[in-house]
Amino acid sequence: MVIGLVVHDDHRARFEAAAATLTGVDVAWATYREELDIRGRVSALLHDERPAGLLLGPVPWARSRDLIPPGLPVAITLPAALDLALAWARADRKTPVSIDTFPRATVDEVASALDLNRAEIACQPFDPDRPVDEVVAFHRAHAMPYVISVRTGVAAALGQRVISAHATPETIRADLHELALRIRAHGRRFAAAVFVADEPGLERKLLTTPEFADAWISGAKVIGPAALFERATHRWTTLPMRKAAGFGIGATARLSVALAERAAARAREETEPAGYLLTDDGLTIGPIGTSQRPLTWTHREHGGLATLAERSGLSAAALSRLAAIERGRDGRPLSPGELARTLGITDPSGRRLIRRLSAAGLAVSDGSAQAYRKGRPTRLYRLAINRALEEAT
Repeated sequence: MVIGLVVHDDHRARFEAAAATLTGVDVAWATYREELDIRGRVSALLHDERPAGLLLGPVPWARSRDLIPPGLPVAITLPAALDLALAWARADRKTPVSIDTFPRATVDEVASALDLNRAEIACQPFDPDRPVDEVVAFHRAHAMPYVISVRTGVAAALGQRVISAHATPETIRADLHELALRIRAHGRRFAAAVFVADEPGLERKLLTTPEFADAWISGAKVIGPAALFERATHRWTTLPMRKAAGFGIGATARLSVALAERAAARAREETEPAGYLLTDDGLTIGPIGTSQRPLTWTHREHGGLATLAERSGLSAAALSRLAAIERGRDGRPLSPGELARTLGITDPSGRRLIRRLSAAGLAVSDGSAQAYRKGRPTRLYRLAINRALEEAT
């Protein structure tokens, strides 16, 4: 997954620090010195990198929003109340002061918490059509001893009077993680798990399981994007806990829970702890046991998965996962390397898989991308498994 970051040159280090904790995400940069440069940088980023999502500040958003494709997940990172409070702390909580970009409600909230005189605070909220020269004129008109600003141009014009209130790495990091979660959920189905056990403290164990950190957990139920469960279970060959479990994947959270409950009921019928997976397209995988019992799968006859598996030489389970990946791409092409990283296999294995899918008519060539200035372009492919399944019904 590639996330595009649009930032001023002076702020890149903070964004790099925030992005350092992201896993499974590559960052593509569009940096600028002047606001007039923003549109060209964003246009090049979108064309060259094809990011799955975009994080940018309010100024870049205002200058380039008409360039951003509809449906592309976007996060606009804004300085939070904490960032304003930290700026005021660096100024020893002094007033009078003039502040730009922050909403009046945020300024009032922080001023009240710090017991500051609101009458000595001039506030100019962000306006996307207001040039930086007008923001500077606002601060000069109020002639306050110091200024709190997030505009780089204001700092350049007013010098030492300005205390920066830019978003901290912690604020940026929260925005990045939220954006990554939305991208992974974008266009994907939901998944749910239902664990069957009388064991006390089960909910607490689930809440402290790192793989389920982004999921919604209530009692013995876990609900989240299907991609979350793919990551959490992709190394499972047996059930890693001695309790029955049901997993469901569906177009809605409600349907995924219903499927998981049906799968859990089926798991209860086994003589030892086991799990089952049911999907809304008719696939059943199980029993997934705790004692190295072999996995089995079935699929309703009219679904066509068995036919495609025979045609491609791949397993039905592998094709089912590839079909889920295709739905998550929402029509976007991918390279053999991207497919390999998604599946957790080597790049050569990813290329061999693409060749096999292409030979079976389950992947089609769709242009190329130049990841680096030097080197050969990377060929892109669009998966066609779901279309083939529809044609087989």
